[in-house]
Amino acid sequence: MEWYHTVIEELNSTEVTTGSSIIKLMISLLLGSCVGFERKRKGQIAGVRTFALIAMGATLAMILSIYVPQEYMGLKNGDPGRIAAQVITGIGFLGAGAIIQSKGAVRGLTTAAGIWMVATIGMAVGLGLYFVSFVATILIILILTVLERVEHRIRIGGESRIIRLRLNEIVTDIEPYRNSLHAHGVKLVNVYVDYDYSLSETRLNLVILARETTDFITLFENLRRLKPTSAISLASQITV
Repeated sequence: MEWYHTVIEELNSTEVTTGSSIIKLMISLLLGSCVGFERKRKGQIAGVRTFALIAMGATLAMILSIYVPQEYMGLKNGDPGRIAAQVITGIGFLGAGAIIQSKGAVRGLTTAAGIWMVATIGMAVGLGLYFVSFVATILIILILTVLERVEHRIRIGGESRIIRLRLNEIVTDIEPYRNSLHAHGVKLVNVYVDYDYSLSETRLNLVILARETTDFITLFENLRRLKPTSAISLASQITV
């Protein structure tokens, strides 16, 4: 068990050594991979490799921040805040890269927040806060899995979408559409109307809040039956 005591001594050392640095990088690799696995399982762009590299990079940056003043200025504890501050700033660019904006819809905010959190966990590992780092990783995974199920179960909030309809008559009463949406658990937030009197045509943009589990196929069929309909589609931005 000599190796075990050696590892513990390296981990508890306040000085930066080759042994302690390697162990810290391995720990950050493990923790970052755990979060990355969960994100990749959800089909996100940033996966195991990305999160592992971010955690290891933040850990190495923190190790360097401690090592430089320790080695060249004679200060054992150094000033970890200098490089750490730059890591927090720089990680924002990676987070922005995980956010996808397409036709008014924004995706990837949770992954971007996870990237930022994993970077701070990597920094905590570099400082030797191992227990805190493990707890933080567990909490992140719980948030990404358990809280998501809770949100779906209690039906919190919803995604903003626009249902576009082209009707073959001038429609002035949208109450039937409101009732049909309500029957499917969809909330009507706003309505945009465009009338073409020459063609006797109405274009409706129904701004809604819908759950991920909403059955849009059945909903569209019910909406189609309300009025003579030539086209219906789901979008993320309003068109007229």
